Amino acid sequence: MFYAILAYHVEETVQSWTSEEDAALMKDLLEINDRLTRAGKLGPAARLDGTGKAVTLRGPGDGMVIDGPFAETKEQLLGLYVLDCADQDEAVAVARDLRRVNPTAVYEIRPIALYLPGAKLAAN
Repeated sequence: MFYAILAYHVEETVQSWTSEEDAALMKDLLEINDRLTRAGKLGPAARLDGTGKAVTLRGPGDGMVIDGPFAETKEQLLGLYVLDCADQDEAVAVARDLRRVNPTAVYEIRPIALYLPGAKLAAN
């Protein structure tokens, strides 16, 4: 079963980290990514850019493009992981690993009802 782990954090906190603090956290997170990749469990994973660069499309018809994220919240969606796990317990265990290295983040674990793999994305 595929699961999405959605990573939420207070964006201002993340943006306040020094480049050294951010690099140290990313090193720890990438160690988990590497382990999951070797186990064949990790699908797409992404760190999202700032909400100030986001737009939201909503409303009837063609919709209206609105600056920023869809809602004003304390924590913002800043990243995501797609995992192939045997069950929810395994997905929660992965989220706990992520939280051990990033303890102030919040991780939402949600089963994916429909997964349509697309073209591979090349890193820039």
